[in-house]
Amino acid sequence: MSKPVLMDFFAEWCGPCKMQTPIIEQLKDMMGDSVEIKKIDVDSNMQLAMKYGIQVVPTIIIEKDGKIEHRLEGVTPADTLQALLNPLL
Repeated sequence: MSKPVLMDFFAEWCGPCKMQTPIIEQLKDMMGDSVEIKKIDVDSNMQLAMKYGIQVVPTIIIEKDGKIEHRLEGVTPADTLQALLNPLL
C-alpha cells in the first residue's frame, strides 16, 4: 500500500499561497516521510492543473493509491491536514 500524496497547487503571484507554504513546511515536520508532499506551480504545470480541475489557488488535493480522498481550496491549517492524512496512513 502506498503512502498518501498531498499536492499543493499554488502560484507565485498568489498571496494566500504564500501563507500556505509555511503551513506545508510545518506539516512536513509533523508527518515526516509518512506522506509524500508535492508543491505544484499551476503556471508551470498547466496540464496537471487542468487534469485536476484547479480553478482556485491554493488548492490541496490528497490522493491515496491514485484516488482523490480530499480536495481543499484556500488556506488550510496544518492540524486539519494532519487529521485528514492520519486515517490514510
